Amino acid sequence: MARTDARADWEARVGRRRKSERTARRSLPPPAGLEVEGGSGHVTLRWEDVAGAAGYLVHGAAAAASPFEPIDHGGGDVLAVPGPPYTDTTGTPGKERWYAVSSLAAIEDEAAELSDPVSASPSTGPASPISAHVRADRPHGRLERLWRMLGSEHLSQLLSTGETGGVEIGPDFTAALRLARDELGAERIRAHAVLHDELGVYREENGEARYDFSGVDRVYDALLEIGLRPVVELSFMPGDLARAPDETVFEYRGIISPPKDWDRWAELNRRLAEHVVERYGIDEVARWGFEVWNEANLEVFWSGTQDEYFRLYDVAARAIKSVDDRLLVGGPSTAAAGWIVDFLDFVEERGVPLDFFSTHTYGNFPLDVRPALAARGLDQVEVWWTEWGVSPRHFAEVTDSAFGAPFVLHGMKRAQAAADALAYWVVSDHFEELGRPQSLLHGGFGLLTVGNLRKPRYWALALAEHLADQLVELALEGDGAGALVDGWASRHEDETLDVLLWNGTIDHAKVAGDSLLDRTIRLRVEGLARRSYRAELARIDRAHSSIADRRRGEDGWPTPDVWERLRREDRLDVEELGERLPDAGVLTFEFPLPMPGVARLRLAPA
Repeated sequence: MARTDARADWEARVGRRRKSERTARRSLPPPAGLEVEGGSGHVTLRWEDVAGAAGYLVHGAAAAASPFEPIDHGGGDVLAVPGPPYTDTTGTPGKERWYAVSSLAAIEDEAAELSDPVSASPSTGPASPISAHVRADRPHGRLERLWRMLGSEHLSQLLSTGETGGVEIGPDFTAALRLARDELGAERIRAHAVLHDELGVYREENGEARYDFSGVDRVYDALLEIGLRPVVELSFMPGDLARAPDETVFEYRGIISPPKDWDRWAELNRRLAEHVVERYGIDEVARWGFEVWNEANLEVFWSGTQDEYFRLYDVAARAIKSVDDRLLVGGPSTAAAGWIVDFLDFVEERGVPLDFFSTHTYGNFPLDVRPALAARGLDQVEVWWTEWGVSPRHFAEVTDSAFGAPFVLHGMKRAQAAADALAYWVVSDHFEELGRPQSLLHGGFGLLTVGNLRKPRYWALALAEHLADQLVELALEGDGAGALVDGWASRHEDETLDVLLWNGTIDHAKVAGDSLLDRTIRLRVEGLARRSYRAELARIDRAHSSIADRRRGEDGWPTPDVWERLRREDRLDVEELGERLPDAGVLTFEFPLPMPGVARLRLAPA
């Protein structure tokens, strides 16, 4: 399939979702206690949680008696949000908007009853400063490092001798994964296509099945040598096993067909699990995870029905568990948080193994699937968002921009109690689904460019990884505090203190920023025990730590001298603030925090 054909096919089919075939929908009551507060350039909404809700759909209208429509923030995927607070920056400053909220148990639920409407309008004046108050001597929970699982394009790129933009793919992709391990703390990598024919795992000769896992060995040997573990996504279907081998996706033609023989599908999964356990040992492989397929609720990824996917999962999960019950199996790996209730009902009804529940979303914060698990006695099942990102679109400018930096931090904080992994999709712009990149900054999904220059989203996750496990008390007050602007503060064992703050919205119309959403931070740190500290301020925004903004107006691939300059400039922008002497254990600071923007104040004992 040619590049243009693969892209046209993708764009024609990616929005087609398979309908649910099982669950009768239920209607939840609307949330009570809806409150709205207008601020400079935005309105913040808060409400009371509803038992059993996975998310909430915020609606807007021009008047209380007008029709209410869901607010579309332009993320291109799920509109529902996991819960309050919600920051609406899509309104017109100075113009009143009415709001109402409905509750959803699952994303496929019919339109539910709305809460009583309330109104507010974004103000047109400048915002007052936000007060950030840190108590360094008051522990306040522990940080869950949900970003330590990351997504990747097919891992055969580790072995590639081809080039993109004059950069050899295999070594550069390997270096990208090493950076993710060293600087982001990555532990697991989830990638497509381990069963794709490019690795030659399965073929048939004279009607007999033949297995060859040497290609898988080369890929997983390389990944483990880096110090990373795979999440084994069981796709795509081998050609000789596919019911319809001509049904494919992407330029590299991943086969999306159900198997023609379910017993052979079971045997393939059993043999794969047996092989990796024999090669790497059960203690190692028990820490991986086997995920059955990818986004079967989209026609572009699965040509079968919903029931056929559930059978695919059932057969594979039981086959893998037959090798050793310690092996972790999970799914349904759906797009846009789909089939949550349907899949869990199927698992509960049939007693199908499930160690982790996986699904995906983009351009928004992950919904809370734990209530659906708890309602079925599946409280011990982990929640892995195995794909998540600022945009679901290929070639989207937002993925190169500073907009993504506060987005990833908002998402990681919002999911702290609702997920065990939130895997950003993907590590590197070495990405071949619709063809290899044609320029350095092309709107690629990667946290790193080809050539491994760090984008703003990468720097944001690196700053999160720099935090200590021990969080300390952080209170935010002011216009947009705790919603538009949020943060963490942490204390290291050597008494270094980090205060990480960010300012961001999920409204894609604000990718280039909005002066009404810029803020000034007035930070007061109390409870400091040392006589003096070295202070520094790291920043990520359109003027700092943003390769896209430094390279604005430059197209194509860099020349050798430009590569050299870009690598010199590939750094986190840090301003040294000098030595500070606390007064009775107190230090104060003031600095700007634009939208989009991230700032990290570090106080290290002098």
